[in-house]
This record gives sequence, C-alpha cells and structure tokens, in this order.
Amino acid sequence: MRNYILALILTTTAGSTGMAQSKIPLNTLDGIQPVKAKVSVETYLGKSCLHVVDSAMDNAGGPEVTHAKVRNLRFHNGVIELELAAKPLPQAGASARGFVGIAFRMADDGSKFECIYLRPTNGRAEDQVRRNHSVQYTPYPDYPWHRSRKETPEKYESYVDLVAGEWTKVRIEVQGDKARLYVHGAAQPTLIVNDLKHGPDQAGAIGLWIGYGTDAHFADLTVTQKD
Repeated sequence: MRNYILALILTTTAGSTGMAQSKIPLNTLDGIQPVKAKVSVETYLGKSCLHVVDSAMDNAGGPEVTHAKVRNLRFHNGVIELELAAKPLPQAGASARGFVGIAFRMADDGSKFECIYLRPTNGRAEDQVRRNHSVQYTPYPDYPWHRSRKETPEKYESYVDLVAGEWTKVRIEVQGDKARLYVHGAAQPTLIVNDLKHGPDQAGAIGLWIGYGTDAHFADLTVTQKD
C-alpha cells in the first residue's frame, strides 16, 4: 500500500493552469481492482510492471469488460500516458490479436466506459485489411467494434506499426467529446475521435483494458487532469 500512496502523492497542481498530474508506476497491486482478469507484478523486458491476463476467455467476438481498474483515480478531461505490451495467449483462438488499451470515464458500476485499444498482431500482418484495423475506438456497451465497423467503416479504426509483445508508448488526449491517440511518441495522432459516444460530461475511473485471450503488461502510468 505504501508504494501506491507514494505514487499518488507525486501529484503536482498548477492552480493557474487548472492541471494536476498523477504518476503511478504500476509496480504494486495496491490500488488495483481486477475485473475478469488475473493480475500480478513482475519484471518484463527490463521494466517493473503490472501483468494483466484474460482469465475467462469468454468474450470472443463480443463486448469486453476485462480490465484492471485503477482505484481512487477519477478522470474527465486531460491526458493519459503509459507504456504497454501485449500478445495473444498460447491457448487463445485464431481471433485473438493481443487486444490491449485504456478504458476511461468508466461508470462507478462499470456499466459503461470509453475505450481506445490496439491490436498488436495486426500491425505487421501481411493482409492490408488487418493492418488497417491496428487501433480501435469502442464505447462500451452499445458500440462494440463490429457495430462500428458495419455502420461507420474506417471511422473509428486506423493503422499504426506495432509488434506483439514489445513495449509501446501510448498517449490519449481527451477533451469534451473528443479524443486523440498518439503512439510511439509521434507528433501527429494515429486516431482522431470527434464524437465520444457517452458525451462530453461523462467522468469516471481508468482501467487497464485487455480483450479476449490477451497476455498484457502495463508500466509508468501518468494521468494529467485538466479542468
């Protein structure tokens, strides 16, 4: 518990700018609530991190609610930054892609949230259509990826170079009903969402999100809150 408390104490507030920043190294289970996931702390590719694994594997093709919720942290507008790595579990089916990302503005009861995630095995697939589906925005529960792909093809998906199992830097900027995803420290966004489905006023928790059949690691979470 002490490590988690110290991480949250590393919060700086600039009154004139209306911003506060929390740095959470994700090197302890304190303050982490698993939801349909198995969590542990380990060192992966040189980083002390949180290991999150799909423990149920019962959501193939459907809306996923598998994540590790970060307790005592409420998010509305601002920036979420972290490093993540993911790959499919060996026993996962052919539809597994190593789905991994961030759920945000999560309702207290977990009934709804926004989510932006990566499909690491699509990043260097030999099939161009799969490459085009490397990143995804999906609001739970009403707009699963297959609904968005059918009703608004290409609007909520995009390509970015990814390698399964390797550390990837991710930055999500959220303001009102808009969100932007930046990957690998790029200056330009990989994905732009101009109509977050739960609206501009929704606020809530952050979850370290994984999808069906995923073995993931998360490190160095930084959350900057903006008024």
